[in-house]
Amino acid sequence: MPRRPTPEERRELGAFLSSRRAALRPADFGLPEGPRRTPGLRREEVALQAGVSVSWYTWLEQGRDIQPSADALRRIARVFGLDQVESDHLFALSLREAPAVVSGGEVSEGLEMLVRAIPLPAYIRNTRLDILAWNDPIAELFVDYGALQPHERNTLRLLFLYQPYRTLILEWEQMARGMISTFRAARAQALDKAPFDAMVEELSALSPEFACWWQDTSVKGFDEGEKRLRHPGGGHIEFHYVALTPTGRPDLSLVTYIPKPAAGDSHS
Repeated sequence: MPRRPTPEERRELGAFLSSRRAALRPADFGLPEGPRRTPGLRREEVALQAGVSVSWYTWLEQGRDIQPSADALRRIARVFGLDQVESDHLFALSLREAPAVVSGGEVSEGLEMLVRAIPLPAYIRNTRLDILAWNDPIAELFVDYGALQPHERNTLRLLFLYQPYRTLILEWEQMARGMISTFRAARAQALDKAPFDAMVEELSALSPEFACWWQDTSVKGFDEGEKRLRHPGGGHIEFHYVALTPTGRPDLSLVTYIPKPAAGDSHS
């Protein structure tokens, strides 16, 4: 029999729902903007759109001990316009779909050989954003991970506690907030949340920015995107990063950084 969410998990679910509700625009639902005491839709308006009772939805946001059905969650996700990452997060917080990702484990010899053979900057990380294997190009680009202690080889930790990352990464705040959102989504789906919570406790104590931004409830994936660097040896460099998950290892991602041509470059 699946376990029921804890009071903390129910509060987290309620906070997520409340934040997503506040982001909705009444006009998108044919509702008058008018003067409203709070931004977004009212609870009764969300309940009507999702086809649930007002009291039931109110209890859900308040963290009451109720168990929403998968169908009700899907309807709420449609009203909120959640993307796949956000929908998965909603279900994980509700324990309607048991978290299936185990963070940790060893990197196989084959995967380690692969990442070292890739000529582009690349590393392998787990869902907690621990960097488990890397190649020379990415060590030259970011930091010599081999010179760090194992617990220091974590992207989130480096972003907030390693000063060179702040000067290296352009749009540092945007990247840091995005990583927090990725970390939060992974935590919700992890079977063992203790390693995630230990990281949150440490960073909250050492970084006022992390402590503030952790209060946000947004989640996002880290599959593909752009990153711009101010590198001391190469000036401004832009990369397109791609994260791939090895078959049978949902706890790992192979992240590769592909340099983008400089402005004015052309291909013959």
